[in-house]
Amino acid sequence: MSSYEQPPDNRLIEQTRAQIQALVNEIAQLTKQNLTPAEFYTEFLARVVSALAAVGGAVWTLNDDGQLALQYQINLQQTALREDEEAQAKHGRLLYKVMASSEGLLAPPHSSAGGEEAEEAANPTDFLLILGSLRTDLELVGVLEVFQRSDAPPAVQQGYLRFLLQMCELAADFLKSHQLRHFSDRQVLWSRLEDFTRTVHGSLEPGATAYTIANEGRRLVECDRVSVAIRKGNKCVIEAVSGQDVFDKRSNTIRLLGRLASAVVATGDPIWYTGDTQDMAPQVEEAIQEYVDESHSKTVAVLPLQRPRLEDPDDPDSHEELEEPVGALIVEQIEDRRLPPAMAQRVDVVCRHSATALANAMEHQNLFLMPVWRLLGKSRLLVRGRTLPKTVGITAAVLLVLAWLIFWQADFEVQSKGTLEPVVRRDVFSQIDGIVTDVPIADGAVVDKDQLLVQLRNTEAEIALSQVEGQIITCREHIMSLQRTLLNEGTLPVGDRARYSGELAEEKGKMLNLEAQRTLCQKKIQDLEVRSPIRGMVVTWDLHNRLVNKPVQRGQTLLRVADIDRAWQLELHMPDDRMGFIAAACEKAKAENKDVPVTYIMATDPGAKHKGTVSEVYQSAEVHGEEGNTVLIKVAIDKNDLSNPRPGATVTAKIYCGRRSIGYVWFHDLIAFVQSRILFRL
Repeated sequence: MSSYEQPPDNRLIEQTRAQIQALVNEIAQLTKQNLTPAEFYTEFLARVVSALAAVGGAVWTLNDDGQLALQYQINLQQTALREDEEAQAKHGRLLYKVMASSEGLLAPPHSSAGGEEAEEAANPTDFLLILGSLRTDLELVGVLEVFQRSDAPPAVQQGYLRFLLQMCELAADFLKSHQLRHFSDRQVLWSRLEDFTRTVHGSLEPGATAYTIANEGRRLVECDRVSVAIRKGNKCVIEAVSGQDVFDKRSNTIRLLGRLASAVVATGDPIWYTGDTQDMAPQVEEAIQEYVDESHSKTVAVLPLQRPRLEDPDDPDSHEELEEPVGALIVEQIEDRRLPPAMAQRVDVVCRHSATALANAMEHQNLFLMPVWRLLGKSRLLVRGRTLPKTVGITAAVLLVLAWLIFWQADFEVQSKGTLEPVVRRDVFSQIDGIVTDVPIADGAVVDKDQLLVQLRNTEAEIALSQVEGQIITCREHIMSLQRTLLNEGTLPVGDRARYSGELAEEKGKMLNLEAQRTLCQKKIQDLEVRSPIRGMVVTWDLHNRLVNKPVQRGQTLLRVADIDRAWQLELHMPDDRMGFIAAACEKAKAENKDVPVTYIMATDPGAKHKGTVSEVYQSAEVHGEEGNTVLIKVAIDKNDLSNPRPGATVTAKIYCGRRSIGYVWFHDLIAFVQSRILFRL
């Protein structure tokens, strides 16, 4: 029987060709997309294997050590390479041979690659291996490998190889674009890193340095928030938060963040929180849980800022160590838990530069007398070039002002508040307990001596007087009866006469006692009438409302009477911290047989100045209102200088204490403060 070959189906061939072309177009589109190499290799290999109708394939790339690593594979397990280490070694040498050649390679099943290394590089699988190198103009990237069935004719196998090499060229276009994007991103990154490095080391102020680290570090790391904590003793204080010029350090978020930084700095090890706290220390775990509950951040990294201690070149056994942490860098992602490798690398770079910059700033800030050295350094600018004439002029003006303050003499006067009072005045007291029934005088009335001022009533005193008078009447009648009985001496026995005589003497003694009691009761009744001790004017106001029908006690002050026709005086309450000046002025005036002059003004007429002299200075100090301890000073004045004096009127007086430099006159309070509060404590 003769064999019959069926002619190829042209329609099927066209469909297959169209499918392959569509896959090639998809691969060409992939090379123009912004994908990562891993994403590209996944989509690229699937389409290459589908276009060749192959069993599977693999993409091998070179790592940093120059070794090939499997990047992506399809059906690699069907080759059984993973089951035999010797087969893996031969296959690996085959891949390196392809990398060394710029051309592709067809490796039949169980065949060597030929040449001197025929036994070393081989295809140990049951499939036809189609291999092509992935390279760009700058570097060799890896190898593309396809596992194909081995029953195809040699011409078809060569077609496979040509197709694979074309796909490698398309992949090379993607790799070139990726390298360009990578170089561009790295250029931007290096530019940001250069800006960060330049700005973070630009200041030696810890606050400004922390602010720069927080804001510039956030731009470099590309995270949501960066905070900087500065170590002060055993605690860390949040000094700067990115995007915030001013923040409330007493808020719960800042307080908890400072507590977290303190716990991490105490351990000395950085932490990266993405939701798991299993491997953290208990104190760190508690602190971070409290902070996350408050801030709702998904990712938190806290890194202690430790500057490396430089090695000693003279000590061969020395090695690089880390100094004590100066603070902490806190990096946060609020909505994302993912931690890209690039972010970790950037955080490490920011941390290293920040540790050095912040340590330098704090070391500079803690130098002894640094404000003085800084001022001296800036003062050099004042004696250069065009600023020299200005400096000389300003210095001369300052010296002239200082000389004027020191050598120019002025009157030194100590000021005090006081009141205007008549010299002769009396306070009127109650001599007995009682209730005020009447005040027969008006406010401000002029009264004579012994004139009735206040009428009191004391029921107990009145009752006591009535009882005593009743007892006196009874006793008097008894005495008269005894006297009548004794007149009849002839009718009385001797014993009765003696007895009646004794009773009469006893009753007379009782009468004397009752009359004395009546005198005391009458005196109390007289005390119910409060009279003026002197002639003068009643200076207490609103007497009726204050006294009428009000109970008063013995010794209670009811009102005041002052003789306004006689001399007047000032009563000044001088603070005791100024009495040294007054005492010195009084001693000097006494030695010269002079009076200490006083100038004063009335609160009612501050435009008119009046004069007086110190007449008396009390030796003891008393607490007087809000002024504290004060000493009473009486000043004699001429009442004729006053048009309408009023008792108790407020005055402001200045007591002359000699001549002093005008600087001391103006700043004596400040000088006293420095002497008592600063110099005395040193």
